[in-house]
Amino acid sequence: MARTAVGWEHLVIRPDTKLTPADKKRVEKAIRRAKKEGKIALTAQQTIPYEEMYQDGICRITNRLYSKSVLCEDINYSEASDDEKAVLFELYCKLVNYFGPAVGFELSVICYPADLSEYQKMLAINPKGDQFDAIRKEYSDMLVRQVSKSRYERRICLTYTIEADDVKQARSRLGQIDNDVVGHFRSLNVAARSMSGYERLATLHKCLNLEETRKFRFNWDSLNHTGLSSKDYIAPSSFFFKDGRYFRSGASFGAVSFLQIRATKIYDTLLNDLLNMEGSQIVSIHAKALDQNAALKTVKRKLSDLDKAKIDEQKRAVRSGFDMDILPPDLVTFGKEAQKLLEDLQNHDEKMFLVTILIVHAATSRQKLENLIYSANGIANTHNCDLIRLDYQQEQGFMSALPIGINQVEIQRGLTTSGTAIFLPFRACEVFQPGGVYYGLNATTGRMILADRKKLKCPNGVVLGTPGSGKSFSCKREAADVYLHTNDDLLFLDAENEYTSLVEQLGGQIIRLAPDSDDYINPMDIDLSTDTGENPLLMKADFIMSFCELILSASQGGLKPIEKSVIDRCIPKVYREYIKNPVPENMPVLGDLYDCLRAQQEPQAQELATAMELYVTGSLSYLNHRTNVNINNRVVCYNISALGQNLKKPGMLTVQNNIWQRTTVNRYAGKTTRIYLDEFHLLLKEPQTAAYTAEIYKRFRKWNGIPTALTQNVKDLLDSPEIENILENSDFILMLNQAASDRNILAQRLAISPKELTHITNSGAGEGLLFFGDKIIPFVDKFPVDTQLYKVMTTKPADLAA
Repeated sequence: MARTAVGWEHLVIRPDTKLTPADKKRVEKAIRRAKKEGKIALTAQQTIPYEEMYQDGICRITNRLYSKSVLCEDINYSEASDDEKAVLFELYCKLVNYFGPAVGFELSVICYPADLSEYQKMLAINPKGDQFDAIRKEYSDMLVRQVSKSRYERRICLTYTIEADDVKQARSRLGQIDNDVVGHFRSLNVAARSMSGYERLATLHKCLNLEETRKFRFNWDSLNHTGLSSKDYIAPSSFFFKDGRYFRSGASFGAVSFLQIRATKIYDTLLNDLLNMEGSQIVSIHAKALDQNAALKTVKRKLSDLDKAKIDEQKRAVRSGFDMDILPPDLVTFGKEAQKLLEDLQNHDEKMFLVTILIVHAATSRQKLENLIYSANGIANTHNCDLIRLDYQQEQGFMSALPIGINQVEIQRGLTTSGTAIFLPFRACEVFQPGGVYYGLNATTGRMILADRKKLKCPNGVVLGTPGSGKSFSCKREAADVYLHTNDDLLFLDAENEYTSLVEQLGGQIIRLAPDSDDYINPMDIDLSTDTGENPLLMKADFIMSFCELILSASQGGLKPIEKSVIDRCIPKVYREYIKNPVPENMPVLGDLYDCLRAQQEPQAQELATAMELYVTGSLSYLNHRTNVNINNRVVCYNISALGQNLKKPGMLTVQNNIWQRTTVNRYAGKTTRIYLDEFHLLLKEPQTAAYTAEIYKRFRKWNGIPTALTQNVKDLLDSPEIENILENSDFILMLNQAASDRNILAQRLAISPKELTHITNSGAGEGLLFFGDKIIPFVDKFPVDTQLYKVMTTKPADLAA
């Protein structure tokens, strides 16, 4: 856990915590005089302390003061290991150190109520007038219930302020700072971007209307035609600052406090403990670096004062007959801290900052507001800090807390670079992409996870988990979401007969591949209707050679060059009639290839034909039929659970080839194909199916294909050399409960921290870690059991019995 020393106590500028009756009278008299002289704003718009906001995000605060803001995404900090936290803290210190005396910065974290009505619109699934409308409504209602569990959202932005002669000069300087700051955030693995003027106004609108549901409606053209200012669009209906202890912004009650640090050491958990409260709040940290020479002189002067105080105490002790080496504890402590501070400034690349930490709380009533402040003060006290209300400075405090970049509160604390950087705003990364698939709730923040795999660099996926952890349920839930939201095709390779109910519910095609089945898929199928840019016969030849190699591998160790040449010679002959007249009855079957091999003169051809005889006229002739099922249905389930040991390998290879052809056709139709490969380790046991699967993971991204592999045993999975390519080409990994030995393997390969490992250690069904691109998100997916979809997706014996 990161922590930092907080020296420089003697440079704190503090107000009195309580006003005497005489003080209150003086304040009230000053307010009356200010009103009479016109120094107090008469409108809500005049209260907001900036003059103009430009479209590129530059804000002119005064004639010479300009600011700009960067919006930051959150990252996993609370779940990181101690070593990772130390690295992040060091990098954040470099960002803080970037700001010199000429550039002030303000870190703002805004927590505001989620707009549930907006989420309801976003998550609604429009009816299509078919038999699935009832399911669409059920699923949409479920999403709305889930998103309503996370009542508050938060936004992080960094605002920096400079002085310039005009906006042109400010634009040039702020542009350079923009690039540098975004670069520093990139080194932290934080996605950050410069905020436009519209985004800054929208953020200010949130801050000024924390507990109200007013929509932000604004466009730049309206300023030209109406004569209004941008402030007119963000200001609340009114401000009320008459009471010295709280304020009113519109219908909301608010109060501003400052954080007084009494601790000699503060920890990196302080800020997040405050932000984890359920309620509307703004935490604003203003910091301005002092000139290094001036800071050194100040510290040295204080050291001299402390030395003089020590000498005076020693003289007093000698006169009183006491030991001169016994000094007051406070004097000794201050001396050590000042000495350490001087060393840090001189040798450890530390700067000195004047810091103001303001916290705004808002609620719909005064009672709720006081409860919030009471809770926040309790949290501050546990960190040996105080939350002190800004009596009769509520207006200045609230305006200073806005992410504008101006500080009107003259309460400053001297902190070093590390003392300033200890207030890291990061907690846990989120993924919420409108139009994405629901994957549960973030276990750390409680927010809904919506993720669109199509937006990843490589959408390939792997689902890992022990039996009963919810692997197949997770994929069914994703597939149902995809079916209801998109036009993507869904293909399932079902090795355990787990997807039949869902596919039937979605009106899909179930293909039962078994020796006693009447559902047939022809391994010799070829598609000539789609121009793929490649010769279809050459592509088919690769598959047929893999097929022959598979059935020969046990006895001969694979195909020899002569045998490959014989097969290559036979393929054009076998497809000659179909190419002339491509009708279904001319499609060749394995028996046609067998006959063509029998007609060749080479002894190797006869050996091939003999090996193939078992699959043509023998007991395994199930694959020697033309396709008689609808393989073009939007949802297809290849049920291979009853194929048997001898047919399973060629059967799986046949299904893979069928999936490949379907994906090829969809690619040129501009359609996405999602493929779910259950019991994935079975495909990796044979070199032919493993190579075919690895090829799918290498190439399907360019073919609008999104494969997802499901398996329960990581060790078996890693025994295949092909898995190296598959893991490296997967930006989506959904990890459920893992066995102890598997956890250790995955922790090393995927750099999982000890705290993150707890989410896949003895976890319940539907709980785990989601790897989405470069983000790791702990999730909980408690799908409602009282829904029709749950009934067709569950494979729990107790649910099935019920």
